[in-house]
Amino acid sequence: QVQLVESGGGLVQPGGSLRLTCAASGITASIWRMAWFRQAPGKQRDLVARMTIDRTTDYADSVKGRFAISTNPARNRLYLQMNSLKPEDTAVYYCNFQSKSSRDYWGPGTQVTVAS
Repeated sequence: QVQLVESGGGLVQPGGSLRLTCAASGITASIWRMAWFRQAPGKQRDLVARMTIDRTTDYADSVKGRFAISTNPARNRLYLQMNSLKPEDTAVYYCNFQSKSSRDYWGPGTQVTVAS
């Protein structure tokens, strides 16, 4: 079992930055992929960024060049550095870990609001 808790969300002005953190506990050795998703009101949950255990990364086109996903060596912390934030980045951001057996684990989410 893996437990995930996100933090670092909040209200920020357009052009500002935030850094999200996902704290993971449990059997993280079974994890092969870590990711951030987001869900805006009335919309589906979409992939923002992901990283596999070999540290290969992938980003949604809408955040390329602005967001960066990273992890610590123990892979029990997942980060999302978000720069040049736009109002359309407003959403609840979720941390997701996927095991080698394709089981998904989710955190409860953290709200990010970009507004002046």
